[in-house]
Amino acid sequence: MRTLIVDSNVISYIYKQDTRAALYEPHLANALTFTSFMTLAELERWAIARNWGMRKHASLLHLVQKRFAVIESNHALCRQWAQVTEEVKKSGRVIQTSDAWIAATARLYNAPLVTHNKADFAVVPGLSIISEAP
Repeated sequence: MRTLIVDSNVISYIYKQDTRAALYEPHLANALTFTSFMTLAELERWAIARNWGMRKHASLLHLVQKRFAVIESNHALCRQWAQVTEEVKKSGRVIQTSDAWIAATARLYNAPLVTHNKADFAVVPGLSIISEAP
């Protein structure tokens, strides 16, 4: 069974029952699906920014807990984040801090990243990306 790291946008498509979720469900089927602590933080910020009530917030957390294991930060992940950010910087490109954490998670665990924002991650050397974005 393959292991995948799933980005915030794909999880949000699933949660919102957005039609784009159907593009990613075949990739997620029969896979061990994980997400980064940073993705959970982004989803939490999303709920706060939209002033969600307790029920709606709880339903988002239920989805995350049901479908994805959250990878917490640790020393190896911090080191991988530092490597990702420096490699991207040395290539003359830019990556957002949150995207670097997500990319570092995928690289550390040698797992493809499932994202609809492939351009945000294309700057990361050695990162395998699964995307259905045009």
